[in-house]
Amino acid sequence: MFDEDKKTIQRMAPLLQRVLIADPQPASARLVGELMRNIVRSQIWMASTTEKALRLAETCNPDIIFVELKDGAVDGADFTKKLRRSTLSCRQAPVVMTTGSATAAGILAARDAGVHEFLRKPFTVKDLLRRLEAVTLRQRDWVEAVGYIGPDRRRFNSGDYTGALKRRSDNRATPDAARIAQALKILRSAVMAVESDPEQALRAMLAQAGDIQKAATAVSDLTLVTAATDFHRYLKQAASLGAPFSRPDLEKRAAPLLAYMPKDMDDRTDVAA
Repeated sequence: MFDEDKKTIQRMAPLLQRVLIADPQPASARLVGELMRNIVRSQIWMASTTEKALRLAETCNPDIIFVELKDGAVDGADFTKKLRRSTLSCRQAPVVMTTGSATAAGILAARDAGVHEFLRKPFTVKDLLRRLEAVTLRQRDWVEAVGYIGPDRRRFNSGDYTGALKRRSDNRATPDAARIAQALKILRSAVMAVESDPEQALRAMLAQAGDIQKAATAVSDLTLVTAATDFHRYLKQAASLGAPFSRPDLEKRAAPLLAYMPKDMDDRTDVAA
């Protein structure tokens, strides 16, 4: 192993101490486990079903999760969706989906489920190191919406590419104006979904109000900072009372924020991230 790889591994190691592997094939699970032990001396937990993997995720609080795309009793997309919508402390943990039969549909399903990286079998140690580096040292923005929960989908499988960035949208950090626009779009869709999916809608609204506060502070827009702070405070106070949210009331409360939404933003409720 090259010295540069060793330096990278030293930086990654503290973020990869607990590993959960969900794979119904014992040999495949053992291989990933042995590689992780050799690379960063991780503690390993293995699950042969989706249900067992979710139970272990609650008890072992993994730093990273490897999950089979779809094989027998393990459904990687279903596992990831349930993990992302759960209240587990590891719900934002990096998920690397593995499979020996990659298809375009499978890759898209993994991306849309909230997976961080996709790893085709058989893979080399170098392939694995690229995925580990991507989820630890080059983390993507987290998207907390209603229809999608997970890392920014625009740089899916970033471990495959190490060359120069080619598009403005490939910037490592989302520009503040774009961040505000996306947060407003997600906020709008969350308000619309508050009666059909109240738990995730609330989580999405709180996250977006917080993101808007930070981005508005960065661009010194004190009016927007105040509006985001007031809305965030209202959400916290209303949630503490335990009463269900009313969409008309939320629309009224969110109006000062949504007034900042760009006029040319489309009406789709999904997020492009």
